[in-house]
Amino acid sequence: MSVATPDFLSREASVAQPGFSRWLVPPAAIAVHMCIGEVYGFSVFNEPLTRLLGVSVRDPERDWTIPQVGWIYQIALVLLGLSAAVFGKWVEKSGPRKTMLASAACFCGGLLVAALGAHWHQLWMLYLGYGGIGGIGLGLGYIAPVSTLIKWFPDRPGMATGMAIMGFGGGALIGAPLGVELMGHFKTPTSVGVAPAFVTMAGLYAVWICFGAFLVRVPPPDWAPKGFAAAQVGSRGAAGRGVGVDTAWKTPQFWLLWTVLCLNVSAGIGVLGQASLMCQDMFGVGAAVGGGFAGLLSLFNMGGRFLWSSVSDLTGRKMVYSIYFLSGAVLYALIPLTQKLGSEVLFVTVTALIISMYGGGFATMPAYLRDLFGNHQVGAIHGRLITAWSLAAIVGPMLVNYMSDAKKRAGVPKAEVYNATMYLMVGLLLAGFVANLLVRPVNPRHHLPLPA
Repeated sequence: MSVATPDFLSREASVAQPGFSRWLVPPAAIAVHMCIGEVYGFSVFNEPLTRLLGVSVRDPERDWTIPQVGWIYQIALVLLGLSAAVFGKWVEKSGPRKTMLASAACFCGGLLVAALGAHWHQLWMLYLGYGGIGGIGLGLGYIAPVSTLIKWFPDRPGMATGMAIMGFGGGALIGAPLGVELMGHFKTPTSVGVAPAFVTMAGLYAVWICFGAFLVRVPPPDWAPKGFAAAQVGSRGAAGRGVGVDTAWKTPQFWLLWTVLCLNVSAGIGVLGQASLMCQDMFGVGAAVGGGFAGLLSLFNMGGRFLWSSVSDLTGRKMVYSIYFLSGAVLYALIPLTQKLGSEVLFVTVTALIISMYGGGFATMPAYLRDLFGNHQVGAIHGRLITAWSLAAIVGPMLVNYMSDAKKRAGVPKAEVYNATMYLMVGLLLAGFVANLLVRPVNPRHHLPLPA
């Protein structure tokens, strides 16, 4: 016997009533993304997770290594992309409210499983909990607010996606310092405090994601902003003519944008994943400073998502991506110089600019898809596209984690172990620049037929 879904969770029950302000939707989207964006601050847990048994000094015979722990973060981001692709159509059908609550159950439940894994020193439980179950929660919570805000702001799609996604980039701004503070609070002579920190964060994030789910609404089918006409943006792509998700992903435009996102993410995500430890290794600062640095990058990640995506409404998506790739390549090449000069200020400035454009690349992509494929199933198309994130979540952190670990074992000074990786990132960004230049409008034969 099937169980009926409560009316409150149905898409129909979340349709906005007359008089509802669309400006109430961004806070709901940001609340969800700020919570699940905690994944960007996971680097503060890396080093403590390598000392669960050797609390004061790592026990090399029993404790995990940084590359082993790094896979937790990578699995979470892989599952983000895969779950977004698999459940994209379901998200469009079910609506944001049900999806956000499912995200809360998976993400916060995954934190609780990870807490047990840390308590019992079972790495597979951290992979399953934070990585697997939590990663599915990330995917569900990521695409639902994006799809909803694009529908509420067809007149400013870049700004809308920036609002939706900037919260995700800003998750570490709260999550990284919160994680450090909670571990410090729960730390004992026999525990680094990771497990109770995970449990506390699960409870806090569940409350805020549920707040977003209860606040969110979808626009009525025939709704449009006052004075808006689809023809106003039709010249930029398929805004007025949709392309179905099953057609869209067979076009060369989809795979060029997939490549653009994959290379942009690969170049930035490895740095974000090891931001705290990289800062400590390159400049000899303490863990608290490293955690603060990860939080600072989160601020620029968040701000860049809103700023650059809003700029793209004026310049066009192709132009702003060209800026990301060319400027980013120059800045990555400067990182080894900042370490050689011993300039923490220059290092922070360069990495902050890089991360702002990395975040901007995420936030601009849904609007880029909307320009090319229309609003019809943009959430589901976006879900399939961010499988590029899944691959990048493996490539980027592996390049940083394994190359830096190999350099350390080879006796290279800690301050210099990241130099070769930064030059490799330059090559990735230049390849992304070429892919972006090749993007052209979608052939009209792929558009859905006009209504009779």
